[in-house]
Amino acid sequence: MTAPTEDFVARFKRVAVVPVVTIEDASAAIPLTRALVAGGIDVIEVTLRTPAAIEAIRRVAAEVPEAMVGVGTVLTEAQMRESISAGAQFIVSPGLTPLLAEAGLAAPVPLLAGIATASEAMLAAEQGLSFLKFFPAEAIGGAAALKALAAPLPHIRFCPTGGIDAVKAAAYLALPNVVCVGGSWMASADTIRAGDWSTVTKLASEATGIAPRR
Repeated sequence: MTAPTEDFVARFKRVAVVPVVTIEDASAAIPLTRALVAGGIDVIEVTLRTPAAIEAIRRVAAEVPEAMVGVGTVLTEAQMRESISAGAQFIVSPGLTPLLAEAGLAAPVPLLAGIATASEAMLAAEQGLSFLKFFPAEAIGGAAALKALAAPLPHIRFCPTGGIDAVKAAAYLALPNVVCVGGSWMASADTIRAGDWSTVTKLASEATGIAPRR
């Protein structure tokens, strides 16, 4: 399995807030990504929740090379392969099954696997994955839960996602075992649908100021 490298983790740490976006119309992918980049965020996760997702990833990878585009909500090997072929530079899964782990062994891009418990985090770490998605963060204890995991699992770092907004993000980013957070508030489905790119840039710019100096 391709584990996230230190350079990969460092890029996520620099961005601090990763937009998790759902794109219904692939034509919105380029202006959306450029709006995020203009606001200082050059990493984007496109979820596989719409038929337009793969084409959106393909367009961003081809036309906005300064951005790192990844794919989220990956559940199967077929989805993983299709996304990588489209240009996805990292894979995000809500959980980690034996089949998905096996499929990731030959993946040429990093896998950010989702976990929800200490046991799942330990199992992922045994496979060489020490940078993990904590999901669904707010529903499983939020920042307090991640703070509690820091002492027994000091070698594991996290990107919490799920229910996090601009207000809640700061508490997560203050934790030593949190590299970044994922959230959709910078580019909600309604904002994307409306093509309100100036709002996306404004919210992205504000998001870059949430993280404490690290």
